[in-house]
Amino acid sequence: MNNNLFAREFRRNTLSLIVWTIILTFLIAATMSVYPTFLGNQSKIMGMLSLIPKEALQFKGISNFSDLLSVLGFYAVNNIIYMLVIGSVYSIVLSSNILLKEEYNKTAEYLLTRPVTRSEIFLSKLAVIAINVFILNLITTIVGFIFIELVKIGSYSINAFLILSLYTFLLNFMFASTGLFMSVMVKRPKPITTLSIGLVIVLYFVFTISKITGSVSKIGYLTPFKYVDTNVIDPAYRLHPVSLIYFGGLSLLLLVMSYRFYMRKDIYT
Repeated sequence: MNNNLFAREFRRNTLSLIVWTIILTFLIAATMSVYPTFLGNQSKIMGMLSLIPKEALQFKGISNFSDLLSVLGFYAVNNIIYMLVIGSVYSIVLSSNILLKEEYNKTAEYLLTRPVTRSEIFLSKLAVIAINVFILNLITTIVGFIFIELVKIGSYSINAFLILSLYTFLLNFMFASTGLFMSVMVKRPKPITTLSIGLVIVLYFVFTISKITGSVSKIGYLTPFKYVDTNVIDPAYRLHPVSLIYFGGLSLLLLVMSYRFYMRKDIYT
């Protein structure tokens, strides 16, 4: 890894990291601030929720009304789209452009003429991706914990909260690895932001359909969202070894393949 290249790339992506972090933390804070009001009006709210079709609630991630009464259950249900979907969109957009933009911005020739190897370029940019995704997850986790502590009534499992946060990071990093792989497979230098965002949305939509429709429930296993357990109020809640192997193995495979393809890729300058 080249330290100068890493520092340059990190600075270039600092603003987007700040913006996405602010958006996510605001959404989490705003949602959790509603929890005391929700508890104070739970009978009315439960009555309204009972009028909503079960499928619509499942789309939101609500499988059991009682989940909402627990502060951790409320956090998981209401922030699942923020943590899993928006965080993954940020991760894949960042990674899918970090290498490719050198080509479509016509800066690849300048970069490759400097005393750095392709390996150093790849590893430096990969380090930026990993650190940015980690920072985003770390800050949102801290904000989530702070607001849970502020609004909680009774105890909750901190261990379950940390496991859920780890699931989120693993999912985000897996999508980051996917974006990097997609970028090195592109033959012509052009942004693939729309394609990257579309991939996350489509996979989440397929996962949601698998939850709503029992006859096609197995298609959910084709999406990475299926391997994230959000049932945080389950006393046996844990990090499943299958999920760890899935996220870790797939991320590693995509990164290794990305590296090998980038080493042989024709760079457009």
